[in-house]
Amino acid sequence: MQQLVFVFGTLKEGFPNFAANRGVRVPGVFRTRERYPLYLVGARCSPWLIDLPGEGAHVCGQVFAVDAAALAAMDALERVTEPDGYRRVAIDVEAQGPEGVQMLRPFVYLKPAQQLSLADARMGPLGEYMAEHAARYRPRAAHEAGAGPLP
Repeated sequence: MQQLVFVFGTLKEGFPNFAANRGVRVPGVFRTRERYPLYLVGARCSPWLIDLPGEGAHVCGQVFAVDAAALAAMDALERVTEPDGYRRVAIDVEAQGPEGVQMLRPFVYLKPAQQLSLADARMGPLGEYMAEHAARYRPRAAHEAGAGPLP
């Protein structure tokens, strides 16, 4: 059975972890119906969408239809079983199209608010994770291997 997932950061098409996204893109640019804070966090400049609806911005992203195996791969990347991982929850998103507003309720990976220390935030809150943000991102493996400083 297919599930929908809203991606706002490195899992977006053309971004650093897109290879882990084995879904089929739903046409359109979607944004969250509620505002959420989106930050680049820590030395890795990881994009964190914080589970604080009503704060931050309406965040833009993409929606993908994924099967169970693809969803499991995304869960693994986002470390949903780890205490410091993301939590997969359903939220409302919308896209403006030629036929009007399209509303969906996909899953998204949110960080619990208590995991964020604003002292660790490098940028944000943002309305969209863009290429200039992705250029600062360091994958976990590269970071743990002692990759060079951020640009």
